Amino acid sequence: MRLTARHRLWARLDPPRLFVVSFAALVALGTLGLKLLPGLYTGEPLSWLDALFTATSAVCVTGLIVVDTATYFTPAGQAFLLLLIQLGGLGIVAFTTLIILALGRRLPLHHEALSSSGTEVSPHLDFRTLGRDVVLFTLVFEALGFLALWLLWVPRFGPVDAAWPALFHAVSAFCNAGFSVFSDSLMGFQRGPWSLAVIMALILVGGIGFITMSELRLLLKGRRARRAVRLSLHSKLALSATAVLLVLGWVGFAIFEWQNTLSELPAWSRAMNALFMSVTARTAGFNTVSYAQASESSNFFSILLMSVGGSPGSTAGGLKTTTAAVIVLLAIARLRGEGVVNVWGRTIPSATVERAVGLFVVVFALVALATFTLTAAELGHAAHPDAAGGLLMFMFEAASAFNTVGLSMGATPELGTVGRWVVILLMFVGRVGPVTFVAALVLRRTVHDRHFRYAHEDVITG
Repeated sequence: MRLTARHRLWARLDPPRLFVVSFAALVALGTLGLKLLPGLYTGEPLSWLDALFTATSAVCVTGLIVVDTATYFTPAGQAFLLLLIQLGGLGIVAFTTLIILALGRRLPLHHEALSSSGTEVSPHLDFRTLGRDVVLFTLVFEALGFLALWLLWVPRFGPVDAAWPALFHAVSAFCNAGFSVFSDSLMGFQRGPWSLAVIMALILVGGIGFITMSELRLLLKGRRARRAVRLSLHSKLALSATAVLLVLGWVGFAIFEWQNTLSELPAWSRAMNALFMSVTARTAGFNTVSYAQASESSNFFSILLMSVGGSPGSTAGGLKTTTAAVIVLLAIARLRGEGVVNVWGRTIPSATVERAVGLFVVVFALVALATFTLTAAELGHAAHPDAAGGLLMFMFEAASAFNTVGLSMGATPELGTVGRWVVILLMFVGRVGPVTFVAALVLRRTVHDRHFRYAHEDVITG
């Protein structure tokens, strides 16, 4: 009888609820672990609120911290955080999918629907292939990243002491988490081009999306076997948008910071660090410069890049590259007087365009509301001269939290109780997605197939 009730509960968990519940459960377990497991701290343990904040940041692969990971946690505590990062980045649902498939059991239809989400854009993929590739890509790239970083860091730390930082940063970078076991993040590697190159490669691969990586693998196999395999429009947009944003960010940060935070570095190092700022700003959260010292232009530019984020089906957050690309293509189509959105010989369905616009509106509203709440809670009735820079700082914090980036201008450790709760909620909603989060909260959804519409009546806009 108890087993039957359990099966009924499992059956009621539709894809949105299953996705949200899996992350909520992992955050809860992480919070309990940070409070109850022994040997995690070098001194006093975290409070319940700070434990929840840290667990949420790790599971949602954000990277915002209220304490210094390098000094506050023991190696065991850092390993526990790394476990949360790995599970959160890999996706607990993809992880359980792999286990069920490994046991030779068929997934329930509602779980299968969740696991196969996104594969409809690529006729070459099925959910079993994608579920396997998620874990395969993760382990392979993290292992390669670990080996490369270890070899690069042995001269500085020694063969034994270089192992743990190399492993931690390889996982954190691929999962786009931004956690570091160095107190100054990666500022100590401003003049280490190869270390920055490895971290950037891991960030980009982790943020490009598992669907796109699976398609690229099939494309390479197809060419070797002389078979015709093409990239889907999804992957083309994800790759193109990523490339454009990287170049724009690289040029922008080079212009804004060349004579500021990068002024004491040689020219090649300035260019490398400007590129790193472009890569990390969209989702990763590592920093080689102090954003508290960066120019206002750079920080606002970072907010714009953070808002786009990575690609769908990846470890990254944000509005997503494909969503931003669809909105830009819609604007171009309207300026040309075209009624549909066309690109590369394909027409994007109107329902997809509407979803992209709707998601943009929701994300903009959430970040704006969070910025207002943080400003009101932290600054109160402070006059403008006393709160100079406060608005941009909290806008930066809100954008970083919602888009699971992890960069900060220094506001995170100073947040009060209200501010920390706001950031916790932003990180969680940003990781699971606002649409999925709202869908999971709806108690009852009844679909009505209406074969009628109301009379048209126009309104004046613009």
